[in-house]
Amino acid sequence: MKVILAEHSGFCFGVEKAINTVFSKMNEENIDKRLYTLGPLIHNTHVVNELEKKGIKAVDDLDDISNGIIIIRSHGVPEEVYEKAKLKGLEIVDTTCPYVKRIQNIVKDYYLIGYTIIIVGSPDHPEVIGINGWCNNEAIIINSIDQTKNISFIDKICLVSQTTMPIELFCEISKDLENKTNDIKKFDTICTATKRRQDSTRNLAKEVDAMVVIGDNHSSNTKKLLEICHSINPDAAFLIQSKDELPIDQLKKYNVIGVTAGASAPSWIIKDIVEILKEI
Repeated sequence: MKVILAEHSGFCFGVEKAINTVFSKMNEENIDKRLYTLGPLIHNTHVVNELEKKGIKAVDDLDDISNGIIIIRSHGVPEEVYEKAKLKGLEIVDTTCPYVKRIQNIVKDYYLIGYTIIIVGSPDHPEVIGINGWCNNEAIIINSIDQTKNISFIDKICLVSQTTMPIELFCEISKDLENKTNDIKKFDTICTATKRRQDSTRNLAKEVDAMVVIGDNHSSNTKKLLEICHSINPDAAFLIQSKDELPIDQLKKYNVIGVTAGASAPSWIIKDIVEILKEI
C-alpha cells in the first residue's frame, strides 16, 4: 500500500509553544509548587494523559485549587481569569497561542471604542469563550451564513474569527455583513497554519483512494479536516486518535492512502500510524 502524508500536518506553532513552555517550567530547578492547567492544555487525550502522569493536573475552574502554578491553555481564557488568578495568589504561566492573543487584543481595543464584536466561530469552543471574555461576554457569535439573517443593522462592527474556521466561511459572512453596518473593521484572524493544513489536506484527498485523519474528536481543526475529506470522498474518510483505532479491514481495499493530522496530534503518533499503514 502506498501512503502519502499531507505536506502540512501535526503540531502547529501555538501547540508546540504551549507544550515546550510547560516542560520548560517542569524542569526549572527548585520548583516546589504543584502545576495545573485550566482545562486540557491542548485537545489531545494522549498528551493530556502524559502530562498528568508527570504531575500536571487539569482543572475546570480556579476554585478547584488554592495555591500553585496555573497554566493558561493554548486556546486562551477570558480576561477575568487572569484577575481571579492574581487575587488567589497563583503564579500564572501563559501559553495562549500568539494568534489567539492577537484576537483578544483586537476585540478588547475595539470593544472599548464602541464597536459591536462579531466572532465567526463555534460558541462552545474554549477559544471563542476566551475571546468573548475580552469584550465583557457581549460578542455576537455566528458559525453559519444563515445566522447573519438574524442580525439587525449595527452602526459599527469589528469582525474576527476563531483561528480554525474555514476561510471561505469567514469571507462569505464578512461580505454579507457589509450591508448591515455603516462601519465594519474586518480582521482575518484565521491561523496561517490552519489554512495550510486545510489546503494540503484538500489537495491530497483529491489524489488518493482514502484519507486517514489523525486527531482528537474534540479538536475543532481536526473536525474541519475530516469535513474536507468527507466533502471529496464521503465514504473513504476515517478519523482516528491512535494506531489502535485504525480500521485495518476497511483500509485493505485501497491502494493509495492519504494521511493528515490536526494541530494537536503528536509527531510520534503520526509516525506510528504511517508505519503501520505501509505494512498493510
